[in-house]
Amino acid sequence: MNVHVKPGPLKGELQVPGSKSHTIRSILLATLADGQTCIENPLASGDGLSALAAARAFGAIVQQEEHRWIVQGRGGDLVVPQNVVDTGNSGTTTCLFTSVASLVDGYTVITGDEQIRRRPILPLVNALNCLGATAFLTRGGQGCPPVVVRGLLEGGNVTIEGRNSQYVSSLLLSAPLAKRTTTIQVVNALEKPYVQMTLDWMKRMGVEIANPSDFSRFVVEGGQRYHGGSFSIPADWSAVAFPLVGAAITDSDVVLTGLDFSDSQGDKQVVDILGKFGACIHRQGDDRLHIVGGEKLQGGLTIDLSDIPDALPALSVLATQAEGRTVFTNLEHVRQKETDRVAEMTAKLNSLGCSLHMERDCLVVDGPTPIQGGTVSSAFDHRIAMALVAAGLASEGEVVVTDAQCADVSFPGFFSKLAACKADLSIVEASD
Repeated sequence: MNVHVKPGPLKGELQVPGSKSHTIRSILLATLADGQTCIENPLASGDGLSALAAARAFGAIVQQEEHRWIVQGRGGDLVVPQNVVDTGNSGTTTCLFTSVASLVDGYTVITGDEQIRRRPILPLVNALNCLGATAFLTRGGQGCPPVVVRGLLEGGNVTIEGRNSQYVSSLLLSAPLAKRTTTIQVVNALEKPYVQMTLDWMKRMGVEIANPSDFSRFVVEGGQRYHGGSFSIPADWSAVAFPLVGAAITDSDVVLTGLDFSDSQGDKQVVDILGKFGACIHRQGDDRLHIVGGEKLQGGLTIDLSDIPDALPALSVLATQAEGRTVFTNLEHVRQKETDRVAEMTAKLNSLGCSLHMERDCLVVDGPTPIQGGTVSSAFDHRIAMALVAAGLASEGEVVVTDAQCADVSFPGFFSKLAACKADLSIVEASD
């Protein structure tokens, strides 16, 4: 599917979907929990559905209703999946459910699409082996899925690399069901808001862990139980970035609704970052954000993305329209997502006439530069697809984003919601 975007502003109200990260953690813990869990406003597409399928593979019984999932948990008594667990394009599902597999007395095979089979998981595999499970990769020397795991998780002491917070969250979520206490030492802890989100969900469902301020060491008592309940998934702040940036770089007037400013998602920082660029953005009440575009944006900023790597695609588009040089730092983990997002955004925005270059662990953007029309590929990465559509709104000609259907992974209805806000875009099937 190709999306044709013509320049123009956004006008109206837009509600972003439920958080992908919250949805995956909620369905995983609902699977491990005693009793029934009701999940309101889950992300019922892409990564959310991948996590739902994984939960069912381990024996959870899920009733899907409109805007609600009702889960009958296994209380730790998981079943051995009857087939390979296919996580699709969901890296979070792949990592978090890999440790779930260590709670089962039997072999589980977990894999995903081509992108997932290129994403490193060896540090997590090694950690599970240190904690008494049996885990290995099917391709020698690759360090990536498919991964095979057999329990049972014993517990013990382990050191894990923290650049990818999914490794840490994966161990934390499953460790309470291990046979004995687990001590997790984290080296180079990054993406801390995601780990905090994990801890918050564990606490909601009956397991509380002391959290050091630097997220460097966790002690998790074994033999614990999670308990079901009723929970609502907040809006996805990672998804908020794309309409915000699209509005900031055009003469737009948009209100985003359904937000939760008290949530632990790190990508809330995008609002403050836009303010530093000079965007006219204001909070309205407890759940609304109003942005008026057309302001002159000022760069000259150095922005550390160690805790919010998913913001890079959207913010790099914003920086192309700001006066001066913007430098994004701490990007090593950004290059290990669905794609190397640093290289992809550099190449694609440069092909549209912008000025970006990479320096070691940094991305340097010089602006403002006109965004020219042209055709660019999403690289089958949902965040790149949405960022390029936002760029198209401020372009001097039509921008065509190919393979744009991947946006549904984290933002179902993204294109229709933009169209409802007067975006001039059209969808053309690739076969046409």
